[in-house]
Amino acid sequence: MSATQFEPDLRDINFVLFDQIDIQHCLGEIPKYADFDEEIYRATIEEGARIATEVLAPLNGPSDRAGCQFDGEGNVTTPKGFQDAWNTVAEGGWVAPAADPEFGGVGLPPVISMAVYELFTAACMTFQMYPGLTAAAGRMVQKFAPEALRQPYAEKLFTGQWGGTMALTEAGAGSSVGDNRCKATRTDEPGVYLLEGEKLFISNADQDLTENIIHLILARAPDAPEGIKGLSLFMCPKYLADVEGNLGERNGAFVVGIEEKMGIHGSATCTLALGADTPCKAWIVGEEGQGIRIMFHMMNEARIGVGIQGMALGAAAYNYSNAYANERIQGTSLRNLKDPNAPRVAIVTHPDVRRMLMSMKVQVETMRSLCYRLAHRETMAECAEDDAERQRLNNTVDLVVPVLKAHCSDIGFEVTVTAVQVYGGYGYIGEYPVEQLLRDSKITSIYEGTNGIQALDLLGRKMRIQGGALFMQWMQEAQEEIAAGTEAGFAEEAAILGKSIQSVGGAAMHLGGVAMQGSIEAAMQHATPFQRMFGTVLLGMEALHQAVAAKRLIDAQGESDFLAGKLLNLKFYVSNILPQAIALGKGIQSNDVSCLDERLFR
Repeated sequence: MSATQFEPDLRDINFVLFDQIDIQHCLGEIPKYADFDEEIYRATIEEGARIATEVLAPLNGPSDRAGCQFDGEGNVTTPKGFQDAWNTVAEGGWVAPAADPEFGGVGLPPVISMAVYELFTAACMTFQMYPGLTAAAGRMVQKFAPEALRQPYAEKLFTGQWGGTMALTEAGAGSSVGDNRCKATRTDEPGVYLLEGEKLFISNADQDLTENIIHLILARAPDAPEGIKGLSLFMCPKYLADVEGNLGERNGAFVVGIEEKMGIHGSATCTLALGADTPCKAWIVGEEGQGIRIMFHMMNEARIGVGIQGMALGAAAYNYSNAYANERIQGTSLRNLKDPNAPRVAIVTHPDVRRMLMSMKVQVETMRSLCYRLAHRETMAECAEDDAERQRLNNTVDLVVPVLKAHCSDIGFEVTVTAVQVYGGYGYIGEYPVEQLLRDSKITSIYEGTNGIQALDLLGRKMRIQGGALFMQWMQEAQEEIAAGTEAGFAEEAAILGKSIQSVGGAAMHLGGVAMQGSIEAAMQHATPFQRMFGTVLLGMEALHQAVAAKRLIDAQGESDFLAGKLLNLKFYVSNILPQAIALGKGIQSNDVSCLDERLFR
């Protein structure tokens, strides 16, 4: 691999899937996936990697420089090459590989679909946003759209004939979704409404890749209460279509502007006007007042997807940086520092560069483990026959989703920052790819609910569900993994991780006590540090889980550099990164409220 050539880490992806999670055996017992085996899974990932490398990666830099074009009349043109790439992805069944075959999908397990999503995102994030949102919209349509429209509309989305979006944000509302003012007026036609209003920052609200676009829009029906309880969800097509999906006239949903952004230039981020010049027809999804409850299905999926985006861009940045560090010749080794005739060495020789690379490596690999294991857990919950087991699996998913979204997007961005540092001055210019990765990755901590919102969701809602039962279950399961790590030969690292878990528990109890005393603001000012603390410990647990899996393979087949790296990952993480969690815990329990002083920030 060169410092400008995209090359995904299939070795680590396969390790997580087949050695660590052992999906071929776990999923093989589920009737839904009985027709798949390890050979099919590996071939799928291999082909996905080929498309990512040969089709998508060459578009990444050029699409960033070209961006999307708006003609001022409601039409967006995507960068050159996107249409051909879309055709390749759609024709190969890559838009929604996990979708039900009855609706045009392949029916692959979500964890395999996630691996493909990582590959495509790492290669060209902005292109992958189009099929990613389309697949998510398709799943919403399949589950909740009016019965007569579910089959034809979902199938056209899953097969890539149509595109899909999620339209929530409005000017002045932002993360406060309940402040939305978009109006939905009933018509004489059952289930059909006319929308009026404007949506802001809508990804892919128009594009030239598909013949139609389905917008999923939050709006407020007449006499609906204020706040989120008054919002309903509507399905609004760019072109009106009949129950078989045949296109008719243009609907009144028009793009009126396109944003000039810091990054993700290949993704059209638009202002969408509804019913401004012509009537905008939409079909209610579910019933009035159910909008947020239904939309959470898509938002939860989107938050996991954003976490994967952060991980994927961090992985790409690490792979590029590792290649660059092995190519770039600069300076001598420290041992020969005083010898002017000493041979010049690759910068990978220098200890500080190795420290940066190791920090990137361990965090990328543990993020991948966290994402894939959560997706696998979600699949096992969906297929569980025992209600108690299903609830147990879902509890962890519900608790971890806001942490995964926030921590992986934050850490993914930090990895891209480190990548620029590894490159030095060359990393700061467009000649090399890490400058773009840094700009593209920053949005992941902002959209689909800023990471501060994720922290509030974790501390203010998820930690309180069932009297804290979700968190207590996680604590218990984490201790079981600590015991397994100790038994596998990692007693020292497991003991340190065990103390960090207790620190998370102590911080949670402290904040709960502060809130119960009536100091809600004092507790919530620590929501983000608590989430960071929790995420730091979660990745430490993934490092332990990976080390245990690697040790099992070493005992069975001997050591390799790759497997030894998993053991070294654990040592490095526990020694160099995990202490940050302890420090955050001390800050959380300091009782400092200085930032809340009303004399500040006037």
